[in-house]
Amino acid sequence: MLKVDNIQVYYGPIQAIKGVSFEVHEGEVVSLIGANGAGKSTILKTISGILRPKSGSVTFLDHDLTKTEAHKIVKMGLAQVPEGRRIFLQMTVRENLEMGAYTQKGVSQDDLQMIYDRFPRLKERYKQIAGTLSGGEQQMLAMGRAMMSHPKLLMLDEPSMGLAPILVDEIFSIIKSFHESGTTVLLVEQNASKALSIADRAYVLETGKIVLSGTGAELAQSEEIKKAYLGG
Repeated sequence: MLKVDNIQVYYGPIQAIKGVSFEVHEGEVVSLIGANGAGKSTILKTISGILRPKSGSVTFLDHDLTKTEAHKIVKMGLAQVPEGRRIFLQMTVRENLEMGAYTQKGVSQDDLQMIYDRFPRLKERYKQIAGTLSGGEQQMLAMGRAMMSHPKLLMLDEPSMGLAPILVDEIFSIIKSFHESGTTVLLVEQNASKALSIADRAYVLETGKIVLSGTGAELAQSEEIKKAYLGG
């Protein structure tokens, strides 16, 4: 479904991504894990068209994304939930969800109901200004907004950041439910334990390079990963 091939990405003179290659197959959950500053978010921004690679290619459903505008990439069926949520703080919960459907022909009541069924708290607060929601509720809203575009591939950037442990568990169970309903997931996450627990496959990034890859279970058992990321 997605193929990233030897991308090199720069911020001015500084090289952030150094020849990264990986694949995401339909129906998988693939996790990118690594410390803060490893380049995980930069990779997602490059896939979604916010950044451009200096060289290499990104292919989604056989379309070259490296010269495609970001809004056209969303229409192809690729949605990103950005780090920090980036919801529209002055708009209501419902208005935020409706914005997620801008690539569709209209806002479907069935789609809204599907989101409310998944996130009962959003239904309770649908008239509430999004900036007044808790951090966990804002994360749910960002995820619900992305799902309104009917993505074939959902990319999540640090969905657990800043959340209490009980909310982290809830967010990850929701990600699993998206996957079980047929959405392919690419997950960027510092919480390696949680990311590996739901991943079919995972890649470990360090300073802009992939240094390890394997199944989620294999990496969770790796002594190197345990020492570096799991506190073992």
